[in-house]
Amino acid sequence: MSDFSIVQFNIQIGDDLTHNVKPLLHEIKHGLDKLVETGQTSIIDLRSIPLAPGEEDKILSMLGQGEVQAQLNALGLSEVTETQYAGVWIVTHYNDENHIISRFIEVTTMPEILCSQTEDIMAAYSRLTVSLEDNV
Repeated sequence: MSDFSIVQFNIQIGDDLTHNVKPLLHEIKHGLDKLVETGQTSIIDLRSIPLAPGEEDKILSMLGQGEVQAQLNALGLSEVTETQYAGVWIVTHYNDENHIISRFIEVTTMPEILCSQTEDIMAAYSRLTVSLEDNV
């Protein structure tokens, strides 16, 4: 096996900072810029960015918590939390053991996971129609 076929990951150990906190916060600011100017949304996958221990917590702490929180149980537990900055949301997905499997920062008016799907709306309409007909 040649050295070129070995995949190496840069796993950070210890308390050395990656210095990605401030650039990430600037990326969120630019995301809000785009949302305000054009309505374009953006998503940042926090688990795909190299962060030193404690940096994710620092980012979440700096973003704070806003007025809206939602919890979903669809294919596992998910939490959606508005930050203190309207339009900036933290979306966290958990596995069956309640470990975080993914975490995203969504810059949007409403995270997609909270929006009703067209198929679900159509099925709800049909169920309500049948229910009303049966109870008349």
